[in-house]
Amino acid sequence: MLKVYAEPASLRMLALGFSAGLPFLLVFGTLSFWLREAGVDRSTIGHMSWVGIAFGFKWAWAPLVDRLPIPLLTAALGRRRSWLLVAQAAIMAALCTMALTDPRNALTPVVWCAIALAFASATQDIALDAFRIESGDSQHQAALSATYMAGYRLAMIWAGAGALWIAAANETPSADLYQYAAWRTAYLVMAMSMLPGMLVVLLSKEPAPAPLRPARNAGEWLQSALIEPFAEFVRRHRWHAVLILSLIATYRISDVVMGIMANPFYVDMGYTKGEVAAITKVYGVIMTLVGAFVGGALALRMGVLKVLMLGAVLSAGSNLLFAWLGTRGHDLHALMAVISADNFSSGIATAAFVAYLSSLTNIQYSATQYALFSSMMVLLPKFLAGFSGDVVNAVGYTPFFVGTACIGLPVLVLIVLASRIKSTPSAH
Repeated sequence: MLKVYAEPASLRMLALGFSAGLPFLLVFGTLSFWLREAGVDRSTIGHMSWVGIAFGFKWAWAPLVDRLPIPLLTAALGRRRSWLLVAQAAIMAALCTMALTDPRNALTPVVWCAIALAFASATQDIALDAFRIESGDSQHQAALSATYMAGYRLAMIWAGAGALWIAAANETPSADLYQYAAWRTAYLVMAMSMLPGMLVVLLSKEPAPAPLRPARNAGEWLQSALIEPFAEFVRRHRWHAVLILSLIATYRISDVVMGIMANPFYVDMGYTKGEVAAITKVYGVIMTLVGAFVGGALALRMGVLKVLMLGAVLSAGSNLLFAWLGTRGHDLHALMAVISADNFSSGIATAAFVAYLSSLTNIQYSATQYALFSSMMVLLPKFLAGFSGDVVNAVGYTPFFVGTACIGLPVLVLIVLASRIKSTPSAH
């Protein structure tokens, strides 16, 4: 079971997952820390989080990534690797430009760099998802997604704790709390951290391309690139498409809705920033990686749908542990136990879910279809999560956590129904 993680395709996904995870915090959490230290008001920082909309609508330009060749590069590297390399270069350029701009003196260029970084990162996700799906058959998708997640999580540690440590290490004794030069060094180091992923792209083999019928005119190209990927999914699954899309839209609903209130909960329970950082950001990430590898191995042995069910049960159950934690007061041992269970469950669920989404795609439209699935995965949960603070204010933390576990119960029914669908070949 574990030998699959030593295969070249899995090791490539580890490095490419790092490239995918690196920009995420640099345009959200780490950037907000920098902006606040630079004196940018909280309202502006909150508005800047809207650049993340790019990740929810990446399906809109996924057909271009799926089918449009890049002059010279596509002929030399292939369809997937050429788009990956261009996106990675754009991420590096955006990070370098951001590093060379002091938000205290000029915030607008930083905003435009953040927008460019988000779109480049989303484009890399589109191309990388297609590259991963086409790099192995359906039986290996769970292992590939597990190593991808491992690289992604390691990059988040580096872009979060690592960037803050680099900025702190480069500060000079001064009365001024904010030192732009330290942040410039940190973001330049983050930009250079994209180089290993770019090297892996250059040294990797392009997956066998799916045959594409040449378009005779612009209308036919739009039909084949934009409409056909969605129409093909509906034709293949017919009325079952509604069931599958419902499962995709709700599978992570318990985790996402609960997760928004996790940090306010820690603060209200009296945990310090150091305690939360050590237990949830470092130890918690390690437990997520363990869960991802276990989930990938179990899916290879038991099948994706069984592990999908296991992940859904564990994710909803771990929310009940937060309800229990709310009765413990300031208890570090209890916090560590709950974080262990929650992140381990999340790792299993995510590895199985990514493998399930990958198995649904047709290799001819892998980038477009997967981008649609991954966008649907977050839109409804994120929308509902916006009301989580209102619910906590009205009923308190313990009923809220119990409620988030309960809203995950319909997902179990959807998985049972989905398991009864006779599998249809997806051109893998």
